[in-house]
Amino acid sequence: MTNFTNFRFEADSDGIALATWDMPDRSMNVITPQVMDELSQLIEKVAADEAIKGCVITSGKESFSGGADLTMLQSSNAEFMRVAKEKGEEAANTFLFEESRKLSLLYRRLETCGKPFAVAIHGVCLGGAFELALACHFRVLSDVDSTRVGLPEVKVGLFPGAGGTQRVARLMQTGDALQMLFKGEQLRPLMARNMGLAHAVAPRDQIVQTAKDWIKNGGSAVAPWDQKGYKLPSNKVYSAAGMQIWPPANAIYRRETQDNYPAIRAILETVYQGLQLPMDLALKVESRWFAKILRSKEAAAMIRTLFLSMQDLNKGARRPKDVPPTSIKKVGVVGAGFMGASVAYVTANAGLQVVLIDRDVEAAEKGKAHSHKLMSDQIMKGRAKTADRDALLERITASADYSDLTDCDLVIEAVFEDPKVKAEVIQKVEAAIRPDCIFASNTSTLPISGLAKNAKNAGQFIGIHFFSPVEKMMLVEIILGKETGDKALATALDYVRLIKKTPIVVNDSRGFFANRCVLGYILEGHLMLIEGVPAAMIEQAGKQAGMPVGPLSLNDEVGVDLGLKILRATKAQLGDAAIVPEQEELLTALVEKEGRFGRKNRKGFYDYPEGGQKRLWPGLKELQVNPVEAELIDMQELKQRLLVAQALEAARTFEEGVITDPREADVGSILGFGFAPYTGGALSYIDFMGAKTFVELCQKLQARHGERFAPPKLLLDMAASGETFYGRAAAKKAA
Repeated sequence: MTNFTNFRFEADSDGIALATWDMPDRSMNVITPQVMDELSQLIEKVAADEAIKGCVITSGKESFSGGADLTMLQSSNAEFMRVAKEKGEEAANTFLFEESRKLSLLYRRLETCGKPFAVAIHGVCLGGAFELALACHFRVLSDVDSTRVGLPEVKVGLFPGAGGTQRVARLMQTGDALQMLFKGEQLRPLMARNMGLAHAVAPRDQIVQTAKDWIKNGGSAVAPWDQKGYKLPSNKVYSAAGMQIWPPANAIYRRETQDNYPAIRAILETVYQGLQLPMDLALKVESRWFAKILRSKEAAAMIRTLFLSMQDLNKGARRPKDVPPTSIKKVGVVGAGFMGASVAYVTANAGLQVVLIDRDVEAAEKGKAHSHKLMSDQIMKGRAKTADRDALLERITASADYSDLTDCDLVIEAVFEDPKVKAEVIQKVEAAIRPDCIFASNTSTLPISGLAKNAKNAGQFIGIHFFSPVEKMMLVEIILGKETGDKALATALDYVRLIKKTPIVVNDSRGFFANRCVLGYILEGHLMLIEGVPAAMIEQAGKQAGMPVGPLSLNDEVGVDLGLKILRATKAQLGDAAIVPEQEELLTALVEKEGRFGRKNRKGFYDYPEGGQKRLWPGLKELQVNPVEAELIDMQELKQRLLVAQALEAARTFEEGVITDPREADVGSILGFGFAPYTGGALSYIDFMGAKTFVELCQKLQARHGERFAPPKLLLDMAASGETFYGRAAAKKAA
């Protein structure tokens, strides 16, 4: 038996080796330089030892591996900068290419070492770890629901760079392979086997034996693509079949990405070029593209926000350190309308007991039925069993009696957005709950400090703002009132972690963070329409800029009538100067004259025919006094206006101290309202452009479109000093 630090290695009496990957002091195996070094020694040992017939690789942990340690990639970039400074750009490029190829060459050595390698996978096996599996000659997965395989690198602005693009494209039809690589989704065991990515699925306690049996029965040590006479699944690139794939693939890439994602373009290029070459050259092509993408600002931004920052926030970066862990077992939800019912569902789904309160038992039961529907949908899709639904519904108590909240650890009110209604509910809840119970309000616009005035203990009152639809949206805004204490914050963060969502902590202000930014996006769309820009161009500009939907479509989703209501409430509280009168006129015409409330009543900026595709309402043209010819409009400027409007608002919230951590602004902007993910988020958009360039762009837009584009003092100072938001945050932390 040979011992490594990260692997246990032993051979059985049949001469079959078992390498168990089990990193000390880590809950999950990750690929590090040390792991790569040990894996290399292990491969050479198997290859050289005549007594060893083959080797099975498995994991000693609950999961196989999450892939490469992304901080390793970040240090490669830092080293690139050092080499570039000392020896020039060309030497730095060579260094990065050689560095980023190491894993690919290691896996190729495993694949061609002359001995069969099998892999037995239980739990998640993603990214570079799944690329290791693809280089093995036989792959068996456990039939457990938690087992998942996939190549999710595109989600952080990268692509599989250790042979993943080449092996997947040789195992599957080209169209299917491209789709899998573009989406980066995690696959269940049977799906992976049916797609040709795995050879077998077996019970967990039999996967290692299944892999060993394959070697014992003479499993081949030669990968399909290294065998004589191998044919590509979809024939050659330049063949009749190939030509039916590549032109549409290019068109789909453009439609889905608007050419904003260099990594997805690199996948297209790598597969296209690689399939025309023998494997070793194809892997070299992949490595060249990988080194190029590793240097892209999109990869840097997305890795920082969607991996590192998100991980920090999910682990409790903003949790007060001196508050001991809380024990939340029972949660009260007051208000069984759409939001309250959805909050009850995600809470019960996390295994917590829920008391769902409404004005009468019938209304509360109706809210509980929402959970029944959501679980039934999961059952229909094969993602849950009837027993799961029964157990979840068992955890929800529907009631009209506030005294049922007596033993709750946390109560969330989700009643109508009206200060008077909320004040009444707060008093009723407070009469029923324990003195140490934390009380939260799910509000999207009402300041928490104002609501807390109705509470007996403002220190235990906090805002927990969910986004709709609650079960799908991953972001939760936690709002601190002026008097909110650390225990309330710690409890709210612990609760959000329990329901597996990502929290951002914001200070109290009207609209908080996400809604302020998103209202800027919708306003800009409205003003473009008023200027005479064709509605289809506005929507297309939003999508081309990288937003999930155009501003008019988004307004329909949240409700055109709700937009008008928020605007009038703002005007009543802050005066005429706080709103744009033209926007009020447009929304009044739509809601009060035309009865167009949005998707909810099948007519807003779009028409929503029964069973048909939504389409822009033709009557929008009648609302435009001076329509502008499409040819005269600068599309680039429309895209800039839509992103700059949101980024400027994010910068203002930072200047006002509403949001205090750039990580939260960036994660919140992508998860909360879909701010162009390739930018890394609303503040990263400014940082990567440079404050000076961003301020110049704002001033150009200000001159053409008005004072809403005026950069705040903070940005003017940053432009003068060359500072970044992340640089300021790091300096503040160090101080």
